[in-house]
Amino acid sequence: MLDIPQEGKIRGHQRAPSDSKEFHEVTKRDALRLLENEVDRLLQTTEPARRPALQAEMGRFADLFGRFLQEEGPALDWNKIQKLPENAVMNYSNLKAPKNEQIRSMLDKLVVIKLNGGLGTSMGCHGPKSVIPVRSDLTFLDLTVQQIEHLNKTYDANVPLVLMNSFNTDEDTEKIVRKYKGFRVQIHTFNQSCFPRISREHFLPVAKDFDVEKDMEAWYPPGHGDFYDTFRNSGLLKKFIDEGREYCFLSNIDNLGATVDLNILNKLVGEERASTPFEFVMEVTDKTRADVKGGTLIQMENKLRLLEIAQVPKEHVDDFKSVKTFKFFNTNNIWANLAAIDRVLRERTLNMEIIVNNKTLENGLRVIQLETAVGAAMKCFDGAIGINVPRSRFLPVKKSSDLLLVMSNLYTLKNGSLVMSPQRMFPTTPLVKLGENHFSKVKEFLGRFANIPDIIELDHLTVSGDVTFGRGVSLRGTVIIIANHGDRIDIPAGAILENKIVSGNMRILDH
Repeated sequence: MLDIPQEGKIRGHQRAPSDSKEFHEVTKRDALRLLENEVDRLLQTTEPARRPALQAEMGRFADLFGRFLQEEGPALDWNKIQKLPENAVMNYSNLKAPKNEQIRSMLDKLVVIKLNGGLGTSMGCHGPKSVIPVRSDLTFLDLTVQQIEHLNKTYDANVPLVLMNSFNTDEDTEKIVRKYKGFRVQIHTFNQSCFPRISREHFLPVAKDFDVEKDMEAWYPPGHGDFYDTFRNSGLLKKFIDEGREYCFLSNIDNLGATVDLNILNKLVGEERASTPFEFVMEVTDKTRADVKGGTLIQMENKLRLLEIAQVPKEHVDDFKSVKTFKFFNTNNIWANLAAIDRVLRERTLNMEIIVNNKTLENGLRVIQLETAVGAAMKCFDGAIGINVPRSRFLPVKKSSDLLLVMSNLYTLKNGSLVMSPQRMFPTTPLVKLGENHFSKVKEFLGRFANIPDIIELDHLTVSGDVTFGRGVSLRGTVIIIANHGDRIDIPAGAILENKIVSGNMRILDH
Protein backbone atom coordinates (compact mmCIF):
# COMPACT_ATOMS: atom_id res chain seq x y z
CA MET A 1 0.00 0.00 0.00
CA LEU A 2 1.23 3.49 -0.70
CA ASP A 3 2.51 5.88 1.93
CA ILE A 4 0.21 8.81 2.53
CA PRO A 5 2.05 11.99 1.48
CA GLN A 6 3.84 13.70 4.36
CA GLU A 7 4.06 17.44 5.02
CA GLY A 8 5.32 19.37 2.02
CA LYS A 9 3.42 17.10 -0.37
CA ILE A 10 0.02 18.33 0.76
CA ARG A 11 -0.76 21.76 2.08
CA GLY A 12 -2.83 22.00 5.24
CA HIS A 13 -2.78 21.55 8.99
CA GLN A 14 0.60 20.73 10.42
CA ARG A 15 0.07 21.34 14.12
CA ALA A 16 0.34 17.72 15.18
CA PRO A 17 3.75 15.97 15.21
CA SER A 18 4.28 14.37 11.82
CA ASP A 19 4.48 10.80 13.16
CA SER A 20 1.29 10.97 15.25
CA LYS A 21 -1.97 9.24 14.38
CA GLU A 22 -3.73 12.60 14.50
CA PHE A 23 -1.38 14.01 11.87
CA HIS A 24 -2.09 11.08 9.54
CA GLU A 25 -5.86 11.52 9.97
CA VAL A 26 -5.58 15.23 9.14
CA THR A 27 -3.33 14.46 6.14
CA LYS A 28 -5.83 11.89 4.84
CA ARG A 29 -8.69 14.36 5.22
CA ASP A 30 -6.66 16.98 3.34
CA ALA A 31 -5.79 14.48 0.59
CA LEU A 32 -9.45 13.61 0.10
CA ARG A 33 -10.56 17.26 0.22
CA LEU A 34 -7.94 18.30 -2.35
CA LEU A 35 -8.90 15.42 -4.62
CA GLU A 36 -12.61 16.32 -4.39
CA ASN A 37 -11.80 19.95 -5.22
CA GLU A 38 -9.78 18.87 -8.24
CA VAL A 39 -12.57 16.53 -9.41
CA ASP A 40 -15.07 19.42 -9.10
CA ARG A 41 -12.75 21.56 -11.21
CA LEU A 42 -12.58 18.78 -13.85
CA LEU A 43 -16.40 18.56 -13.89
CA GLN A 44 -16.62 22.28 -14.68
CA THR A 45 -14.71 21.62 -17.94
CA THR A 46 -17.53 19.50 -19.37
CA GLU A 47 -20.85 20.64 -20.88
CA PRO A 48 -23.64 21.11 -18.30
CA ALA A 49 -25.89 18.39 -19.81
CA ARG A 50 -23.29 15.67 -19.06
CA ARG A 51 -22.50 16.84 -15.54
CA PRO A 52 -25.16 15.00 -13.45
CA ALA A 53 -24.16 11.54 -14.79
CA LEU A 54 -20.44 12.33 -14.53
CA GLN A 55 -20.94 13.73 -11.02
CA ALA A 56 -22.37 10.38 -9.84
CA GLU A 57 -19.44 8.54 -11.46
CA MET A 58 -16.88 10.88 -9.87
CA GLY A 59 -18.68 10.43 -6.53
CA ARG A 60 -17.93 6.68 -6.78
CA PHE A 61 -14.33 7.49 -7.66
CA ALA A 62 -13.98 9.78 -4.60
CA ASP A 63 -15.50 7.03 -2.40
CA LEU A 64 -12.94 4.54 -3.73
CA PHE A 65 -10.11 7.01 -3.09
CA GLY A 66 -11.41 7.73 0.44
CA ARG A 67 -11.48 4.00 1.22
CA PHE A 68 -7.98 3.63 -0.20
CA LEU A 69 -6.71 6.34 2.17
CA GLN A 70 -8.31 4.59 5.18
CA GLU A 71 -6.97 1.12 4.46
CA GLU A 72 -3.82 0.35 6.42
CA GLY A 73 -2.54 -2.05 3.79
CA PRO A 74 -3.70 -4.68 1.33
CA ALA A 75 -2.64 -7.62 3.46
CA LEU A 76 -5.24 -9.54 5.41
CA ASP A 77 -4.67 -11.14 8.81
CA TRP A 78 -3.27 -14.53 7.76
CA ASN A 79 -4.13 -16.09 11.12
CA LYS A 80 -7.84 -15.43 10.59
CA ILE A 81 -8.05 -17.77 7.58
CA GLN A 82 -10.25 -20.74 8.46
CA LYS A 83 -10.30 -24.20 6.92
CA LEU A 84 -12.70 -24.39 3.98
CA PRO A 85 -15.94 -26.05 5.18
CA GLU A 86 -16.81 -29.44 3.64
CA ASN A 87 -19.65 -28.05 1.53
CA ALA A 88 -17.92 -24.80 0.45
CA VAL A 89 -16.86 -26.22 -2.92
CA MET A 90 -19.23 -28.50 -4.79
CA ASN A 91 -17.85 -31.05 -7.22
CA TYR A 92 -19.05 -30.50 -10.78
CA SER A 93 -19.30 -34.27 -11.37
CA ASN A 94 -22.08 -34.44 -8.74
CA LEU A 95 -24.32 -32.04 -10.68
CA LYS A 96 -27.25 -33.50 -12.60
CA ALA A 97 -28.20 -32.67 -16.17
CA PRO A 98 -31.67 -31.12 -16.59
CA LYS A 99 -34.52 -32.83 -18.42
CA ASN A 100 -34.87 -31.56 -21.98
CA GLU A 101 -38.37 -30.18 -21.50
CA GLN A 102 -37.18 -27.92 -18.65
CA ILE A 103 -34.23 -26.34 -20.42
CA ARG A 104 -36.17 -23.60 -22.18
CA SER A 105 -37.79 -22.26 -18.99
CA MET A 106 -34.38 -22.39 -17.23
CA LEU A 107 -32.67 -20.44 -20.03
CA ASP A 108 -35.41 -17.79 -19.87
CA LYS A 109 -34.16 -16.99 -16.35
CA LEU A 110 -30.59 -16.35 -17.54
CA VAL A 111 -28.57 -13.39 -18.84
CA VAL A 112 -25.04 -13.90 -20.25
CA ILE A 113 -22.58 -11.09 -19.55
CA LYS A 114 -19.11 -10.82 -21.07
CA LEU A 115 -16.40 -8.52 -19.73
CA ASN A 116 -15.32 -6.75 -22.92
CA GLY A 117 -13.24 -3.81 -21.67
CA GLY A 118 -9.78 -4.98 -22.75
CA LEU A 119 -7.70 -3.94 -25.74
CA GLY A 120 -5.58 -6.29 -27.84
CA THR A 121 -2.45 -4.17 -27.38
CA SER A 122 -0.51 -6.79 -25.37
CA MET A 123 -0.84 -9.10 -28.40
CA GLY A 124 0.13 -6.36 -30.85
CA CYS A 125 -3.42 -5.70 -32.10
CA HIS A 126 -5.41 -2.48 -32.33
CA GLY A 127 -8.93 -2.12 -30.95
CA PRO A 128 -10.91 -4.40 -28.62
CA LYS A 129 -9.32 -7.74 -27.81
CA SER A 130 -12.65 -9.43 -28.57
CA VAL A 131 -12.21 -8.80 -32.31
CA ILE A 132 -8.92 -10.73 -32.67
CA PRO A 133 -9.51 -13.80 -34.93
CA VAL A 134 -8.86 -16.92 -32.86
CA ARG A 135 -10.14 -19.80 -34.95
CA SER A 136 -11.22 -20.15 -38.60
CA ASP A 137 -11.18 -16.34 -38.91
CA LEU A 138 -13.78 -16.11 -36.13
CA THR A 139 -13.21 -13.64 -33.28
CA PHE A 140 -13.94 -14.05 -29.55
CA LEU A 141 -17.13 -12.08 -30.13
CA ASP A 142 -18.19 -14.19 -33.15
CA LEU A 143 -17.76 -17.39 -31.12
CA THR A 144 -19.75 -15.98 -28.18
CA VAL A 145 -22.63 -14.92 -30.44
CA GLN A 146 -22.60 -18.34 -32.17
CA GLN A 147 -22.79 -20.16 -28.82
CA ILE A 148 -25.79 -18.16 -27.60
CA GLU A 149 -27.58 -18.27 -30.93
CA HIS A 150 -27.17 -22.07 -30.92
CA LEU A 151 -28.73 -22.25 -27.41
CA ASN A 152 -31.61 -19.99 -28.41
CA LYS A 153 -32.35 -21.95 -31.61
CA THR A 154 -31.96 -25.40 -30.05
CA TYR A 155 -34.26 -24.74 -27.09
CA ASP A 156 -36.46 -21.99 -28.58
CA ALA A 157 -35.15 -19.70 -25.82
CA ASN A 158 -34.24 -16.03 -25.61
CA VAL A 159 -30.97 -15.69 -23.69
CA PRO A 160 -29.68 -12.10 -24.08
CA LEU A 161 -25.99 -11.26 -24.41
CA VAL A 162 -24.66 -8.23 -22.54
CA LEU A 163 -21.22 -6.74 -23.19
CA MET A 164 -19.57 -4.59 -20.53
CA ASN A 165 -17.36 -2.28 -22.57
CA SER A 166 -14.86 0.33 -21.46
CA PHE A 167 -14.27 3.77 -23.00
CA ASN A 168 -11.43 2.03 -24.87
CA THR A 169 -13.65 -0.54 -26.60
CA ASP A 170 -17.15 0.97 -26.70
CA GLU A 171 -17.13 2.74 -30.05
CA ASP A 172 -15.46 -0.10 -31.98
CA THR A 173 -17.72 -2.72 -30.36
CA GLU A 174 -20.89 -0.79 -31.23
CA LYS A 175 -19.87 -0.83 -34.92
CA ILE A 176 -19.08 -4.55 -34.87
CA VAL A 177 -22.28 -5.55 -33.04
CA ARG A 178 -24.34 -4.25 -36.00
CA LYS A 179 -23.23 -7.20 -38.13
CA TYR A 180 -25.15 -9.58 -35.81
CA LYS A 181 -28.51 -7.92 -36.55
CA GLY A 182 -30.02 -10.96 -38.27
CA PHE A 183 -28.85 -13.38 -35.56
CA ARG A 184 -31.16 -14.85 -32.95
CA VAL A 185 -29.46 -13.03 -30.07
CA GLN A 186 -30.46 -9.79 -28.37
CA ILE A 187 -27.23 -7.89 -27.71
CA HIS A 188 -27.05 -5.11 -25.11
CA THR A 189 -23.99 -3.06 -24.21
CA PHE A 190 -23.12 -0.73 -21.36
CA ASN A 191 -19.98 1.08 -20.33
CA GLN A 192 -18.00 0.61 -17.15
CA SER A 193 -16.76 3.73 -15.39
CA CYS A 194 -13.97 5.96 -16.59
CA PHE A 195 -11.83 7.14 -13.64
CA PRO A 196 -8.88 9.57 -13.61
CA ARG A 197 -5.40 8.18 -12.95
CA ILE A 198 -3.80 9.68 -9.87
CA SER A 199 -0.27 11.06 -9.71
CA ARG A 200 1.91 8.96 -7.38
CA GLU A 201 3.60 12.15 -6.21
CA HIS A 202 0.79 14.46 -5.11
CA PHE A 203 -2.27 12.15 -5.14
CA LEU A 204 -4.25 14.32 -7.57
CA PRO A 205 -5.71 13.43 -11.00
CA VAL A 206 -3.25 13.90 -13.87
CA ALA A 207 -6.07 14.86 -16.29
CA LYS A 208 -6.29 18.54 -17.13
CA ASP A 209 -9.94 18.42 -18.26
CA PHE A 210 -12.77 15.97 -19.01
CA ASP A 211 -11.85 15.47 -22.66
CA VAL A 212 -11.00 11.76 -22.38
CA GLU A 213 -10.39 11.35 -26.12
CA LYS A 214 -7.73 14.07 -26.03
CA ASP A 215 -5.67 12.41 -23.28
CA MET A 216 -6.59 8.71 -23.02
CA GLU A 217 -3.54 7.99 -20.85
CA ALA A 218 -4.96 10.14 -18.03
CA TRP A 219 -7.98 7.84 -17.60
CA TYR A 220 -8.60 4.16 -16.92
CA PRO A 221 -11.46 1.63 -16.52
CA PRO A 222 -11.39 0.61 -12.81
CA GLY A 223 -11.37 -3.20 -13.10
CA HIS A 224 -14.32 -5.59 -13.48
CA GLY A 225 -15.49 -5.04 -9.88
CA ASP A 226 -17.08 -1.90 -11.31
CA PHE A 227 -19.64 -4.20 -13.01
CA TYR A 228 -22.24 -4.10 -10.21
CA ASP A 229 -22.72 -0.32 -10.06
CA THR A 230 -22.54 0.31 -13.79
CA PHE A 231 -24.84 -2.62 -14.64
CA ARG A 232 -27.48 -1.16 -12.31
CA ASN A 233 -26.94 2.40 -13.54
CA SER A 234 -27.39 1.28 -17.16
CA GLY A 235 -30.97 0.24 -16.34
CA LEU A 236 -30.29 -3.34 -17.51
CA LEU A 237 -30.41 -4.89 -14.02
CA LYS A 238 -33.96 -3.60 -13.47
CA LYS A 239 -35.01 -4.53 -17.01
CA PHE A 240 -33.91 -8.16 -16.59
CA ILE A 241 -35.44 -8.53 -13.10
CA ASP A 242 -38.74 -7.14 -14.48
CA GLU A 243 -38.57 -9.75 -17.26
CA GLY A 244 -38.41 -12.49 -14.60
CA ARG A 245 -34.76 -13.33 -15.13
CA GLU A 246 -32.96 -14.61 -12.04
CA TYR A 247 -29.25 -15.13 -12.72
CA CYS A 248 -26.45 -13.68 -14.77
CA PHE A 249 -23.50 -15.76 -15.95
CA LEU A 250 -20.50 -13.47 -16.14
CA SER A 251 -17.07 -14.25 -17.60
CA ASN A 252 -14.10 -12.77 -19.47
CA ILE A 253 -14.68 -12.62 -23.22
CA ASP A 254 -11.20 -14.10 -23.82
CA ASN A 255 -12.02 -17.27 -21.83
CA LEU A 256 -13.14 -19.60 -24.62
CA GLY A 257 -14.10 -22.29 -22.08
CA ALA A 258 -16.75 -20.09 -20.41
CA THR A 259 -19.88 -21.36 -22.14
CA VAL A 260 -23.38 -21.59 -20.62
CA ASP A 261 -23.40 -24.80 -18.57
CA LEU A 262 -26.85 -26.38 -18.24
CA ASN A 263 -25.86 -28.58 -15.25
CA ILE A 264 -24.83 -25.53 -13.21
CA LEU A 265 -27.96 -23.67 -14.34
CA ASN A 266 -30.06 -26.67 -13.24
CA LYS A 267 -28.58 -26.33 -9.74
CA LEU A 268 -29.55 -22.64 -9.66
CA VAL A 269 -33.00 -22.46 -11.29
CA GLY A 270 -33.97 -25.99 -12.33
CA GLU A 271 -35.22 -29.15 -10.58
CA GLU A 272 -31.98 -29.40 -8.58
CA ARG A 273 -32.24 -25.90 -7.14
CA ALA A 274 -31.37 -25.75 -3.42
CA SER A 275 -34.07 -24.80 -0.88
CA THR A 276 -31.97 -21.75 0.06
CA PRO A 277 -30.75 -20.19 -3.18
CA PHE A 278 -27.04 -19.80 -3.88
CA GLU A 279 -26.73 -16.06 -4.49
CA PHE A 280 -23.18 -16.22 -5.79
CA VAL A 281 -21.36 -19.11 -7.48
CA MET A 282 -17.70 -18.97 -8.40
CA GLU A 283 -16.34 -21.60 -10.76
CA VAL A 284 -12.95 -22.77 -9.54
CA THR A 285 -10.67 -25.40 -11.00
CA ASP A 286 -7.74 -27.44 -9.71
CA LYS A 287 -4.61 -25.36 -9.34
CA THR A 288 -1.53 -26.45 -11.28
CA ARG A 289 1.98 -25.01 -11.16
CA ALA A 290 1.00 -22.69 -14.02
CA ASP A 291 -1.73 -21.07 -11.89
CA VAL A 292 0.11 -20.28 -8.67
CA LYS A 293 -0.66 -16.56 -8.90
CA GLY A 294 -4.40 -16.98 -9.50
CA GLY A 295 -6.93 -16.00 -6.82
CA THR A 296 -8.18 -18.76 -4.53
CA LEU A 297 -11.11 -19.43 -2.19
CA ILE A 298 -10.78 -19.08 1.58
CA GLN A 299 -13.13 -19.04 4.55
CA MET A 300 -12.76 -15.99 6.80
CA GLU A 301 -15.06 -14.65 9.51
CA ASN A 302 -17.42 -17.50 8.53
CA LYS A 303 -17.80 -16.18 4.97
CA LEU A 304 -16.48 -17.64 1.76
CA ARG A 305 -14.27 -15.12 -0.02
CA LEU A 306 -11.74 -14.63 -2.78
CA LEU A 307 -8.08 -14.24 -1.82
CA GLU A 308 -5.81 -12.56 -4.39
CA ILE A 309 -2.01 -12.63 -4.28
CA ALA A 310 -1.93 -8.83 -3.74
CA GLN A 311 -3.63 -9.31 -0.32
CA VAL A 312 -1.14 -11.91 0.91
CA PRO A 313 1.47 -10.77 3.47
CA LYS A 314 4.97 -11.07 1.96
CA GLU A 315 6.03 -13.80 4.39
CA HIS A 316 3.10 -16.01 3.29
CA VAL A 317 3.39 -15.70 -0.51
CA ASP A 318 4.99 -19.17 -0.76
CA ASP A 319 2.13 -20.65 1.28
CA PHE A 320 -0.35 -18.97 -1.08
CA LYS A 321 1.38 -20.45 -4.13
CA SER A 322 1.42 -23.95 -2.65
CA VAL A 323 -0.79 -26.35 -4.62
CA LYS A 324 -1.23 -28.45 -1.45
CA THR A 325 -2.49 -25.62 0.79
CA PHE A 326 -4.78 -23.93 -1.73
CA LYS A 327 -6.09 -26.51 -4.18
CA PHE A 328 -8.35 -24.29 -6.30
CA PHE A 329 -8.09 -21.11 -8.28
CA ASN A 330 -10.73 -18.71 -9.56
CA THR A 331 -11.63 -18.99 -13.27
CA ASN A 332 -13.61 -15.68 -13.08
CA ASN A 333 -16.68 -17.52 -14.37
CA ILE A 334 -19.35 -16.24 -11.98
CA TRP A 335 -23.08 -16.90 -11.59
CA ALA A 336 -24.87 -14.25 -9.52
CA ASN A 337 -28.48 -13.80 -8.48
CA LEU A 338 -29.87 -10.57 -10.00
CA ALA A 339 -32.21 -9.77 -7.08
CA ALA A 340 -29.29 -10.25 -4.66
CA ILE A 341 -27.12 -7.85 -6.70
CA ASP A 342 -29.95 -5.33 -6.50
CA ARG A 343 -30.21 -5.83 -2.73
CA VAL A 344 -26.51 -5.39 -1.88
CA LEU A 345 -26.43 -2.23 -4.00
CA ARG A 346 -29.56 -0.79 -2.37
CA GLU A 347 -28.34 -1.64 1.13
CA ARG A 348 -24.84 -0.34 0.27
CA THR A 349 -23.23 -3.53 1.63
CA LEU A 350 -21.06 -4.12 -1.44
CA ASN A 351 -17.46 -4.00 -0.31
CA MET A 352 -14.58 -5.17 -2.47
CA GLU A 353 -10.90 -4.98 -1.62
CA ILE A 354 -9.04 -2.26 -3.49
CA ILE A 355 -6.32 -3.32 -5.92
CA VAL A 356 -3.62 -0.65 -6.26
CA ASN A 357 -2.14 -0.80 -9.73
CA ASN A 358 1.10 1.19 -10.16
CA LYS A 359 1.84 2.34 -13.70
CA THR A 360 4.37 4.54 -15.47
CA LEU A 361 2.90 6.52 -18.37
CA GLU A 362 4.71 7.03 -21.67
CA ASN A 363 5.81 10.51 -20.56
CA GLY A 364 7.50 8.95 -17.50
CA LEU A 365 4.82 10.07 -15.03
CA ARG A 366 4.26 7.57 -12.20
CA VAL A 367 0.57 7.05 -11.48
CA ILE A 368 -1.70 4.75 -9.53
CA GLN A 369 -5.04 3.41 -10.56
CA LEU A 370 -7.46 1.99 -8.01
CA GLU A 371 -9.37 -1.09 -9.13
CA THR A 372 -11.67 -3.79 -7.76
CA ALA A 373 -12.31 -7.40 -8.89
CA VAL A 374 -15.79 -8.78 -9.56
CA GLY A 375 -15.14 -11.99 -7.56
CA ALA A 376 -14.17 -10.03 -4.44
CA ALA A 377 -17.87 -9.25 -3.92
CA MET A 378 -18.44 -12.90 -2.98
CA LYS A 379 -18.34 -12.22 0.76
CA CYS A 380 -21.21 -9.70 0.43
CA PHE A 381 -23.71 -12.34 -0.72
CA ASP A 382 -25.62 -15.01 1.20
CA GLY A 383 -25.17 -18.65 0.31
CA ALA A 384 -22.00 -18.16 -1.75
CA ILE A 385 -20.40 -21.35 -3.03
CA GLY A 386 -17.60 -22.59 -5.27
CA ILE A 387 -18.03 -25.28 -7.94
CA ASN A 388 -14.92 -27.24 -8.88
CA VAL A 389 -15.29 -27.40 -12.67
CA PRO A 390 -13.22 -29.30 -15.26
CA ARG A 391 -10.19 -27.51 -16.64
CA SER A 392 -11.95 -27.28 -20.02
CA ARG A 393 -14.05 -24.40 -18.63
CA PHE A 394 -10.91 -22.30 -18.25
CA LEU A 395 -9.36 -21.62 -21.65
CA PRO A 396 -8.18 -18.00 -21.60
CA VAL A 397 -6.26 -16.52 -24.51
CA LYS A 398 -3.84 -14.01 -22.99
CA LYS A 399 -0.74 -14.70 -25.10
CA SER A 400 0.23 -16.16 -28.46
CA SER A 401 1.09 -19.46 -26.68
CA ASP A 402 -2.63 -19.72 -25.77
CA LEU A 403 -3.51 -18.89 -29.36
CA LEU A 404 -1.34 -21.79 -30.56
CA LEU A 405 -3.44 -24.18 -28.44
CA VAL A 406 -6.86 -22.92 -29.56
CA MET A 407 -5.88 -22.79 -33.27
CA SER A 408 -4.44 -26.32 -33.21
CA ASN A 409 -5.93 -29.77 -33.85
CA LEU A 410 -6.24 -30.15 -30.07
CA TYR A 411 -9.73 -28.65 -30.49
CA THR A 412 -12.63 -28.88 -32.90
CA LEU A 413 -15.13 -26.06 -33.27
CA LYS A 414 -18.78 -26.90 -32.64
CA ASN A 415 -21.51 -24.21 -32.57
CA GLY A 416 -19.03 -21.58 -31.36
CA SER A 417 -17.58 -23.83 -28.62
CA LEU A 418 -14.13 -25.42 -28.63
CA VAL A 419 -14.25 -29.13 -27.84
CA MET A 420 -11.07 -31.05 -27.04
CA SER A 421 -10.24 -33.76 -29.55
CA PRO A 422 -11.13 -37.30 -28.37
CA GLN A 423 -7.68 -38.34 -29.69
CA ARG A 424 -6.00 -36.44 -26.86
CA MET A 425 -5.06 -39.03 -24.23
CA PHE A 426 -4.94 -36.60 -21.25
CA PRO A 427 -7.53 -34.06 -20.11
CA THR A 428 -4.87 -31.36 -19.59
CA THR A 429 -3.54 -29.07 -22.31
CA PRO A 430 0.19 -28.99 -23.17
CA LEU A 431 2.38 -26.39 -21.47
CA VAL A 432 3.57 -24.00 -24.21
CA LYS A 433 6.18 -21.26 -23.80
CA LEU A 434 6.97 -19.10 -26.82
CA GLY A 435 9.76 -16.49 -26.72
CA GLU A 436 8.54 -12.93 -26.11
CA ASN A 437 10.86 -11.33 -28.67
CA HIS A 438 9.72 -13.29 -31.72
CA PHE A 439 6.23 -14.60 -30.90
CA SER A 440 4.41 -12.12 -28.63
CA LYS A 441 2.61 -10.16 -31.37
CA VAL A 442 -0.18 -12.02 -33.21
CA LYS A 443 0.94 -10.98 -36.72
CA GLU A 444 4.54 -12.07 -36.10
CA PHE A 445 3.40 -15.29 -34.41
CA LEU A 446 1.25 -16.23 -37.44
CA GLY A 447 4.14 -15.45 -39.80
CA ARG A 448 6.31 -18.08 -38.09
CA PHE A 449 3.99 -21.02 -38.85
CA ALA A 450 3.20 -22.25 -42.38
CA ASN A 451 0.34 -23.92 -40.50
CA ILE A 452 -0.18 -24.80 -36.83
CA PRO A 453 1.67 -28.04 -35.92
CA ASP A 454 -0.07 -31.26 -34.86
CA ILE A 455 0.13 -31.15 -31.04
CA ILE A 456 -2.31 -33.95 -30.05
CA GLU A 457 0.53 -35.84 -28.31
CA LEU A 458 2.48 -32.82 -27.04
CA ASP A 459 3.22 -32.40 -23.31
CA HIS A 460 5.55 -29.43 -23.27
CA LEU A 461 6.89 -27.00 -25.87
CA THR A 462 9.47 -24.27 -25.36
CA VAL A 463 10.53 -22.13 -28.33
CA SER A 464 13.04 -19.31 -28.03
CA GLY A 465 14.71 -17.11 -30.64
CA ASP A 466 14.30 -16.85 -34.43
CA VAL A 467 12.42 -20.10 -35.20
CA THR A 468 10.00 -20.87 -38.05
CA PHE A 469 7.83 -23.96 -38.68
CA GLY A 470 7.14 -25.52 -42.09
CA ARG A 471 3.82 -27.08 -43.08
CA GLY A 472 2.65 -30.35 -41.47
CA VAL A 473 5.07 -30.39 -38.51
CA SER A 474 4.19 -32.79 -35.66
CA LEU A 475 5.32 -32.14 -32.06
CA ARG A 476 5.14 -34.91 -29.42
CA GLY A 477 6.21 -35.34 -25.81
CA THR A 478 8.63 -32.62 -24.67
CA VAL A 479 10.11 -30.44 -27.41
CA ILE A 480 12.58 -27.61 -26.79
CA ILE A 481 13.79 -25.45 -29.69
CA ILE A 482 16.32 -22.71 -28.95
CA ALA A 483 17.94 -20.48 -31.56
CA ASN A 484 20.66 -18.42 -29.91
CA HIS A 485 21.13 -14.74 -30.71
CA GLY A 486 22.08 -14.34 -34.37
CA ASP A 487 21.08 -17.94 -35.21
CA ARG A 488 17.94 -19.09 -36.99
CA ILE A 489 16.18 -22.44 -36.97
CA ASP A 490 13.73 -23.50 -39.71
CA ILE A 491 11.82 -26.65 -38.78
CA PRO A 492 11.31 -28.37 -42.16
CA ALA A 493 7.88 -29.29 -43.55
CA GLY A 494 6.62 -32.67 -42.39
CA ALA A 495 9.17 -32.92 -39.53
CA ILE A 496 8.22 -35.09 -36.53
CA LEU A 497 9.87 -33.94 -33.31
CA GLU A 498 9.36 -36.26 -30.35
CA ASN A 499 11.16 -35.61 -27.02
CA LYS A 500 13.77 -33.53 -28.84
CA ILE A 501 15.99 -30.58 -27.98
CA VAL A 502 16.95 -28.55 -31.07
CA SER A 503 19.50 -25.76 -30.75
CA GLY A 504 22.08 -23.92 -32.81
CA ASN A 505 21.50 -22.88 -36.40
CA MET A 506 19.42 -24.64 -39.05
CA ARG A 507 18.41 -22.93 -42.32
CA ILE A 508 16.33 -24.68 -44.93
CA LEU A 509 16.84 -22.89 -48.25
CA ASP A 510 14.61 -23.22 -51.28
CA HIS A 511 16.52 -24.31 -54.41
